[in-house]
Amino acid sequence: MRHTILLLTILFLGLFSCSIALADNQISVPVLVYHNFDPIKKGSMTISTQKFATQMQWLKSNGYTVIPLMTLVNYSKGKINALPPKSVVITADDGRESVYQYMFPIVRKYNIPVTLFIYPMVISHAAYALTWEQLKDLQKTGLFDVQGHTYWHPNFKQEKKHLSESAYQKMVYAQLVTSKKILEQKLGTKITLLAWPFGIHDTYLENEAAKAGYIAAFSIAARHDCRAEKMMAQPRYMMVEDQSMAMFEAIVKGRAQGKRQKTC
Repeated sequence: MRHTILLLTILFLGLFSCSIALADNQISVPVLVYHNFDPIKKGSMTISTQKFATQMQWLKSNGYTVIPLMTLVNYSKGKINALPPKSVVITADDGRESVYQYMFPIVRKYNIPVTLFIYPMVISHAAYALTWEQLKDLQKTGLFDVQGHTYWHPNFKQEKKHLSESAYQKMVYAQLVTSKKILEQKLGTKITLLAWPFGIHDTYLENEAAKAGYIAAFSIAARHDCRAEKMMAQPRYMMVEDQSMAMFEAIVKGRAQGKRQKTC
């Protein structure tokens, strides 16, 4: 009888622990990616400062907490056990100067953390890009974390078609390793996160990124991030001007296009 009770107790505790683990894996967070805020030099990935400000106000008014991307990564890797209720992450790719001029004041107003994914080839060179001094200024605020976005933002699929195997491998090394070293030397911080240009990645690139010292890499996919996702293929939502506030709300809640997104 005692053995039966003990067995049932162990079984119950095991099922209870399993249900907790499953529930824990269901925790998911929308990671939003922005690009250009320039009201004059617009493009397909431009968003107005007015819309961005309205989105940040909506998050605040509806009880959402913008958390650092690294906090989400640490949660995904099991280094921390919980996240604030209704967490959301803000990122911005490419290192455009409009981040400094137009995004920064709104970020400072709402006191929210942002991760910038930068490819160093254009910094302090291209007319549309940030300077190293501006990047350092953003870092000093404590609101901006700078991470990697390869060296010159290549289309890996196209490069692979036109290069020999050895040339492609050298190119990948430059994109993942050389760019990481440059950012670390220029900014004095450790680069451990990566955003895939155009959202393009495969098993080879994921493995090379891990070898280079990245602990997580981010793509573009219309779903929330959670522990079930691959660390080298984390999903993000692309944010652009054409999205209405109703669509923004649906994205954040995981109900874009009138239905729940793929669950974790």
